[in-house]
Amino acid sequence: MSTGFLSIDLDALTANWRSLDEMTDVETCAVVKADGYGLGAAKVGRALMKVGVKRFFVAVAEEGATLREALGPNVEICIFAGHMRGDTDMIADMMLTPIINTVGQLTRHLEALPEHPFGVQLDTGMNRLGLEIDEWASVAEIALSQNCRLVMSHLACADTPDHPMNHQQLDQFHLMTDGINVPRSLAATGGILLGSEYHFDMTRPGIGLYGGAPFTNAVPVVKLDLPVIQVRTVEVGETVGYANSWTAERPSKIATLSGGYADGFIRALSGSANLWHGAQAVPLVGRVSMDLITADVTDLPELPGVLSILGPDQTVDELAERAGTIGYEILTSLGSRYQRQFSDG
Repeated sequence: MSTGFLSIDLDALTANWRSLDEMTDVETCAVVKADGYGLGAAKVGRALMKVGVKRFFVAVAEEGATLREALGPNVEICIFAGHMRGDTDMIADMMLTPIINTVGQLTRHLEALPEHPFGVQLDTGMNRLGLEIDEWASVAEIALSQNCRLVMSHLACADTPDHPMNHQQLDQFHLMTDGINVPRSLAATGGILLGSEYHFDMTRPGIGLYGGAPFTNAVPVVKLDLPVIQVRTVEVGETVGYANSWTAERPSKIATLSGGYADGFIRALSGSANLWHGAQAVPLVGRVSMDLITADVTDLPELPGVLSILGPDQTVDELAERAGTIGYEILTSLGSRYQRQFSDG
């Protein structure tokens, strides 16, 4: 097999959901946008539905339609992008719940689908999506008198527990929503970890389900093995890869592996990541190219057939740190060429 092998542990995923659910006394939903953070929304969604998830969140209506086809009619699927122009038929036909972000979206929704459920997002300081306080004041009575299922906002700095923005947004959310008779939601994974005052009526974990920070107690969900295509001997002074970026300082054995930036290994990993042969680390040397990476396997006791780049010895967050990015980017960048295997006990 000449492509990488991506193992996805659905038992670990559902264990992470249960752990986050046990931290609250409210409904725990699940965010499965970006094709389940790159792991496959249909498989991920079905596994979570089996353990009791009744409400899912995706980014756009097209993702919601795909998820509806996979999960059937008995769960609610919410769309963060809201009711965009041209989405009306899809929202109606696929029973999707748009999360309204603007006065214009609210007008569009109530005119086109007056009986159809929706939610509302409020901007409490992130300045990305949602109604600001004056806009909300002008439409709250109308929105709350219709089939509004949820009022939510999103924390900008929840991954930093002591950041003052967290309490600022919490206070603003209270100011904008206290006294309403509609369920409220403020916390994603980071917000859950901030404590019960952030939990309100439901939480929306995303990255924590998939084994990522800030949920440091998460069970790893993914393992990725890359096949070795070729091993060659490189003499002292010879170079490896584009731009001669690595030079051998000793006689070396260099393994070329199937995987590159087209498969989610961004070029910033060049010369800075490790691969693993069992518990032994081997350095990635030279530049990451589109389809190939190279590793120095000189110190291994045997020539490897595969090397791991994600697994117990190197999590998505550890790999991301070496690239100067975050685990979200590593997960959602995983390409389509991998052979995927889902395990669920």
